[in-house]
Amino acid sequence: MTFARIFRNGRRRNRPASRRKFAYAPWINAFAVICIGLPAVAAGAETVAVGDYELAVATPRPAPAHPFPDNMTMEIPAPESVGFHAQSTVVKQYHPGFSAIYSGANSLDPVARWAQTVDLTLFLGLRLDDNTEFWINPEIDQGSGLNNTLGVAGFPSGEAYKVGANVPYVRLPRAFFRRVIDLGGETLVTDSGPNQLAGTHQSDNLTITAGKFAVVDIFDTNTYAHDPRADFLNWAVIESGAFDYAADSWGYTYGAATEWNVSRWTLRGGVFALSETPNGKKPDASFRQQMFVAELERRHQWREHDGKLKLLAFINRANMASYADAVRAAALTGGTPDVSTVRRFASRPGIALNFEQEVTADLGVFARASMNDGSKESFDFTDINKSVSGGFALKGTSWNRPRDTLGVAAVINGLSGDAQSYFANGGLGVLVGDGQLNYRTERILETYYALQLDHGVAISLDYQYVQNPAYNRDRGSVSLFGIRLHADFR
Repeated sequence: MTFARIFRNGRRRNRPASRRKFAYAPWINAFAVICIGLPAVAAGAETVAVGDYELAVATPRPAPAHPFPDNMTMEIPAPESVGFHAQSTVVKQYHPGFSAIYSGANSLDPVARWAQTVDLTLFLGLRLDDNTEFWINPEIDQGSGLNNTLGVAGFPSGEAYKVGANVPYVRLPRAFFRRVIDLGGETLVTDSGPNQLAGTHQSDNLTITAGKFAVVDIFDTNTYAHDPRADFLNWAVIESGAFDYAADSWGYTYGAATEWNVSRWTLRGGVFALSETPNGKKPDASFRQQMFVAELERRHQWREHDGKLKLLAFINRANMASYADAVRAAALTGGTPDVSTVRRFASRPGIALNFEQEVTADLGVFARASMNDGSKESFDFTDINKSVSGGFALKGTSWNRPRDTLGVAAVINGLSGDAQSYFANGGLGVLVGDGQLNYRTERILETYYALQLDHGVAISLDYQYVQNPAYNRDRGSVSLFGIRLHADFR
């Protein structure tokens, strides 16, 4: 996947800890230095302080597949100095009425509903020197997800944010620097695109990104399921469902990341600011509440078709609640569990496995599996403690529409025992909370067809079937129908 595609994505989307809780803080900081700082320092990058350590600020970027063979003479194009691109996406979704024995504050409305989101994004870039770029992405947004983006843990639209508005508003989701430090290997050509200037670099490199952007611009990417403006829409399909990544209510945050590309391997590491409060509108700019994340990628070929396997690990450190503490506190007062009353500084780890494989020139398959510490509340993404997803994307060559794509995916999301108890007693989460809970895993099927109308213009039809929305057997099932119009301007 090119860097341009990754950064084109839309997203939605206290008491001091005891000495024992802080006893492993030096190990966490050391982890950050190993995964982020040491490779960048070795390559001569600048450093910044992280706790008692020095951390290199770095920016990752997958190497484009345009090598110059050793036996081929070709004129290397001049680096692009300024970049200007734009995109606009409109998503409209509808669900008919469905059966529900009861509803809560965070329930999907059982009455038939429509919802629409619209966004217009500018990608403005400037080359500062041969290896460094600066990008900003001013954006205009309008609309909200179904039921104000509540009621389904695997929410059906990655273009819907947790904050909606009926009138257009302007914001700046991304403003970041990227520096690529060449370390050897083939000379590769980078194409001009959103958040990427045309130019060249070496296949072995260290790429450094720092500023404001989305964690999933760099981590947990997948060629076939990652871009709600072009492929699947469901949150638990385009990302690993249990990857509780740092983000404000729109899906962006401040941070730094490094990607070390060597041959078929890539090691990524990053540190990012969590929200000031769980599911909050503002990132914690002090970085007192932070996420550390690392990802190892191995590229391979199967019958001369490219594939990737990625292993990701993360840990969130912030003021967060234990579900069991919230349930116990409510039992003492006879009230409803409320995580906001029992928060304290703690850590919450998780892992994710991400696989993609080209099977033929037209067919690609993908799968993800993830889980996190289900004893504590979800912080910034959604209420999922374990998730498995998989599917395929098929180009339309066989029916004479080679630029069209048909995609099919399935997801199973689950909750931990502590989370089940919390929601069964009436607790509310980031996206779910029906007041009661007859627990079953949340199961989702999604299919889309993207019809390419012209270069840069596509219209997609999307259908999703959600069984046990918000893990509740007493509500649903529900069908969701969607249409998406997307246009790129260059």
